[in-house]
Amino acid sequence: MVLHPMRLFCLLAATAALLPAASPDPTYQQRVDRVRRTPGFVALWDFVKREPAGARRFDAWQPNHDLHDFRLDAVNYVREFWNQGRSATYLDFPLLGRGPFGQAIQIKAETDPDFRPCLLVPRARLHDSALDAKGPGRSVSMVAWLIRESGNHAIAGIWHEGTDLNLPAAPAAKVERGMRQYALFAGLAANNGAAAAHLSENGAASFGDRYARNLAVTSRVIPAVPAASPAAVLDRSWHVAAFSFDVARHTLTAYLDGEAPEFWIEHPENHPFYRWAYLGWVHAQAQSQSPRTPVDQPAEDGAQLYQPPEGKPLSRVVLERSAARRVELQTFPFTKVRVTLAPDARGHFATIVSRELVALKANPFWFGHDLYTPAGPESGGPFTIGRVIHAGRSVGFTGYLGGIAVFSRPLTAAQMRSLAALARNPPLTATH
Repeated sequence: MVLHPMRLFCLLAATAALLPAASPDPTYQQRVDRVRRTPGFVALWDFVKREPAGARRFDAWQPNHDLHDFRLDAVNYVREFWNQGRSATYLDFPLLGRGPFGQAIQIKAETDPDFRPCLLVPRARLHDSALDAKGPGRSVSMVAWLIRESGNHAIAGIWHEGTDLNLPAAPAAKVERGMRQYALFAGLAANNGAAAAHLSENGAASFGDRYARNLAVTSRVIPAVPAASPAAVLDRSWHVAAFSFDVARHTLTAYLDGEAPEFWIEHPENHPFYRWAYLGWVHAQAQSQSPRTPVDQPAEDGAQLYQPPEGKPLSRVVLERSAARRVELQTFPFTKVRVTLAPDARGHFATIVSRELVALKANPFWFGHDLYTPAGPESGGPFTIGRVIHAGRSVGFTGYLGGIAVFSRPLTAAQMRSLAALARNPPLTATH
């Protein structure tokens, strides 16, 4: 019997449906599963997983019970907010064809000032999901597998810096205030090329500056590797930048390759980033002497206070002593303070004459707030990868991104080391 061509096609299709599906690369699946089994797992974009049809956008691995639409759109944010430049497409994110999970996208050093492409999940598709870390009791961690070519700006996060800042670039056609929550950066001026984590309690500015200045940063920097390097060079150049925010302990810790050694900033009053926290500390000292507003509220000049715990010192070192005064260096969990004491009536040096902040801990950094809580989708930012929306419109980070993962709890040092180890395994190639 000769079957009609259409009936034959249907029979073959039905038979194929009964056959076992092609098994994914077991090594690839093992690496994905290691991330997904990490407590608090929310999402992993490995640039291998895509939507099955249509535009074939990058999709996120999620917990089995979560079905949020975290597909990534390609957007030129300059066009979106300034009505300038061309639209972005997936062609603007060249694929490397290899990486810790088997694929990676390139963030290029764009030369057109009106073209700043990024990949994003629009706010409407993430609002109130686990990706939307915000408000009381919410912690968050992020991990990025990357090769850094240049730049020091944003890698990924919910960090819409606002288009309302008075910067040299042309005024935006679409003006919005800052909508910052959390993000991972490549150092900025905190330590150029390092792993840096930024948080915001209000979406906008902090400590009297126009930018959000609550951040942790690693002392070590990510080596710079040319994007055009041979495959063998790129294969051994993967690093892992990460952070963990523990809301219960009020600590923000930056990690590079699974390590987060303590990092102190000496003379923070002279530092381009940490001088703002220094000013918040100085303002808090003045307010404690003459309180005018509750200590957890913005001061009258718009600067937030910086008040890490300074109870019993962890250590005291006498720097100077005379009959009239004693000067000590007192070390607390997040600050080092030069304290000048005067003798009381019994001759005990118990009267504080002055306190001077001489060092501030940048890793881990004390953050005594909850994350910014947008009132609704219209007042919250998107989750972006590769760049964030900001009025400066700088080129930012360039290099390769081989994976971005987000977690809804503070990861431990051991968990960070486990995830960082994936970058030291032989890279996979895009065969699955």
